[in-house]
Amino acid sequence: MTKTQENRNFMKCPDFSKGMKKTDQQKGVEHPPHGKAVTGKLITLPPFDSVVINDSYTNLLDTRRSVRTYDADKAMTQAQLAYMLYTAFGIQEIKGKNGEASTRPAPSGGARHAFEIYITVQNVEGLEEGLYRYVPTENVGKKVVAVEFLGGIDNYKETTTKMLASQGWSKDAPAIFFITSLPYKAEWRYGEMAHRVVLIDLGHVGQNIMLSAVALGLGTCCVAAFDQEIADATLKVDGNDEFTVYAIPIGTAKS
Repeated sequence: MTKTQENRNFMKCPDFSKGMKKTDQQKGVEHPPHGKAVTGKLITLPPFDSVVINDSYTNLLDTRRSVRTYDADKAMTQAQLAYMLYTAFGIQEIKGKNGEASTRPAPSGGARHAFEIYITVQNVEGLEEGLYRYVPTENVGKKVVAVEFLGGIDNYKETTTKMLASQGWSKDAPAIFFITSLPYKAEWRYGEMAHRVVLIDLGHVGQNIMLSAVALGLGTCCVAAFDQEIADATLKVDGNDEFTVYAIPIGTAKS
């Protein structure tokens, strides 16, 4: 079988009539946590109730386009950042018999939400340049957004450009969202069929980010081409239990 055919088969739904191996959930293994533990400085971002400038759903769909040129002098506000993080991945409620599920703005198979969102910040008002991680467990049931500061990034423009496989157009973006996958969060429930579902869910999160940016008058461009090794190393993830799967530069479009 060719690699192309293998990839096509991966995209198909498995045949449930053939039976599936027992998952960890079926074995009674405790569910994985809804978010990683905080080890760095926790920063609470300001409220975001008044930042939306475009609240027409139809207009959002009509005007969303990929943006690859950003105004380097135009900073994002912390409230804009908070809005984009919450509307992409905020935890609205913890559910399930044992608290194993969470509801969020983007749907996820089995409510697993097998991702983390990291942000490389270059020009966000009041935030130090460097690497941050969204901590959605801080906003369960309330619209409070907190990020964890993980440290500076040496040679920011050069490093983030290398992370994005030398796509130099990203260098002026005030922030870049890097989404990582923690596959076990989905494997716990779905076993060997989890990975196809995770990639579908990734599209849900990406679309929320893009539409939220348009609502704020900002632009984005979703990127699937990046340097896996450099991206994982910069985000300080191990590349196996957690690894980069998506990148989304964000900023004001340059006129």
